[in-house]
Amino acid sequence: MPKHPASAPTARLRIEDYGLIGDGRTAALVGRDGSIDWLCWPRFDSGSCFAALLGDASHGHWSIAPAGEPGRVSRSYRGDTVVLETVFETEEGAFAVIDFMPASRTDSSVIRIVEGRRGVSRVRMQLRLRFDYGSSIPWVTRLPDPEGSVRAESRRQAIVAIAGPNLVVLRAGTELHGEELSTVSEFTLGPSQRTSFVLTHGPSHLPPPAAIDAQAALRDTEAFWREWAGRCTYRGHRRDIVLRSLLTLKTLIFAETGGIVAAPTTSLPERIGGPRNWDYRYCWIRDATLSLIALMGSGYHEEARAWRDWLQRAVAGSPEDLQLMYGVAGERRLDEWEVAGLPGHEGSAPVRIGNAASGQLQLDVWGEMMDALHLAREGGLASLPSAWSLQCRALRHLEGIWDEPDDGIWEMRGGRRHFTHSKIMAWVAYDRMIRDAETFGLEAPLEHWRAVRDKIHRTVCEKGFDRTLGSFTQSFGSPELDASLLLIPAVGFLPIGDPRVAGTVAAIERDLLRDGFVLRYRTESGKDGLPAGEGVFLACSFWLADAWQLQGREDEAHALVDRLLALSNDLGLLSEEYDTQAGRQVGNFPQAFSHMALVRTVLSLHEHAPVREKMETPGKPPASRGVRPEPPASRS
Repeated sequence: MPKHPASAPTARLRIEDYGLIGDGRTAALVGRDGSIDWLCWPRFDSGSCFAALLGDASHGHWSIAPAGEPGRVSRSYRGDTVVLETVFETEEGAFAVIDFMPASRTDSSVIRIVEGRRGVSRVRMQLRLRFDYGSSIPWVTRLPDPEGSVRAESRRQAIVAIAGPNLVVLRAGTELHGEELSTVSEFTLGPSQRTSFVLTHGPSHLPPPAAIDAQAALRDTEAFWREWAGRCTYRGHRRDIVLRSLLTLKTLIFAETGGIVAAPTTSLPERIGGPRNWDYRYCWIRDATLSLIALMGSGYHEEARAWRDWLQRAVAGSPEDLQLMYGVAGERRLDEWEVAGLPGHEGSAPVRIGNAASGQLQLDVWGEMMDALHLAREGGLASLPSAWSLQCRALRHLEGIWDEPDDGIWEMRGGRRHFTHSKIMAWVAYDRMIRDAETFGLEAPLEHWRAVRDKIHRTVCEKGFDRTLGSFTQSFGSPELDASLLLIPAVGFLPIGDPRVAGTVAAIERDLLRDGFVLRYRTESGKDGLPAGEGVFLACSFWLADAWQLQGREDEAHALVDRLLALSNDLGLLSEEYDTQAGRQVGNFPQAFSHMALVRTVLSLHEHAPVREKMETPGKPPASRGVRPEPPASRS
């Protein structure tokens, strides 16, 4: 077992202090102090070149900040884009740092434009590249010009850093010098003056990538994002928040394949100082249905089709080999290991690379896969010719294993059990296949499938429901609760008006609410194989709002959504969980699952809102939520 550092530095920034930029291949986290502390190149799941997020500045970072006292800081995205602008104001002056990653280029780049806004600002830039999660110091040389001379005398300078297969070029509009194994530039800017820094990645066995015009790239990047944002068809209440979540999801899509990573980070802790730290830079089958609902429901059919195609390619092959997660191109080997040289965010060790849960048995993924493909057919996304035969083979395999214990939706490492949610999702797999066969005239043994579906339903109702508690429970024969049970009416297993559903919702409200938000489950028992303690789970809290909306409790649903949105950072970004005691975001960041759940809940609340409420100006709170519609029918 790798040893972790005995002492760990305190992080300069909290998780919510970061912003996100990306280019469809990878993403970077930019701190409100002007430091890029996380970037993996050339893909989301590649080794990092900046890892200060999980350690300190010695593990790699790129900072641009005032040379003296930091002063006041404000930041925002530039309109409906993923171009981040951070403004520093000191007594001497003010300047802005504009950070972005151009999309649709051969080589991946981070561009930082520094603009003077007021007075005279003294600025310091420091670049400390450390590849392989902070362990590899590159060899740095100056980049010769095309004639072969070295441009030491010019204000426009460039360096090349090489470490193994990685090559990075920094082109700067200011003078550069070395300082303690880092590259530094100190300069002043007056009003309307600007300079730029362009950092570009390429393979080390090829010539350095060509130079980029930073201002032209900024115009092109803003135009790209604004055009994409303009395709959003949602015009309802909270539109700005929905659009920011959609822009975040777009940034987490690996453009070459259509795969959506759960987050661009690894090992941001679910509890500060604890070991619940996982690598989320992969694509989860479980995200498929929520992704399609969010994307198709907002008019993004191209991205939805690409995700559906990624799903069909990833799961192709023998049903016995189906995994719950894959790499961005469908890779299956996601071996887990620990980085001995990184202390973790605020000392939260270990830092894990890869994810051993990829080898777990999770029965719910069959239901998620079938539900996603069913939704795609309903939405008019033409299936691949082989899709139906693949699904039929998968269902035959599921028939032989649905009644076995599994590791559950939360990827527990404490041993397999008969998780109630897993069985419900096995039921969903049969239900969606039956519906597709009936609706689209697909060949299928319908009577046999209906018999298996009914058997699963009876089993869940007999063994997964605790009559003493009046609630479904986390696993058969256990009194423990689980927030995944809130999905029972959403997937159509039982209608919202069924007393067993009402009892389950009430039990979760009673036992899993912490400060008004929802825990996944109680970790104190230790049955998940890990020490107790984690934050409230944001997606589960949106599920409770969904359940309340189905029950006709719309005032409560809206109030919960508003409180959840208040947990996002100043840029509208959400992590996986929230520590209500410390008042801070925890878990990997930003988290696709949280943003998908946000979009689905807001779209659902708008869809079932009174007509007058829908007609109100987007972005303004409704005049009244006193009129409650009849609860809609469940998806059955």
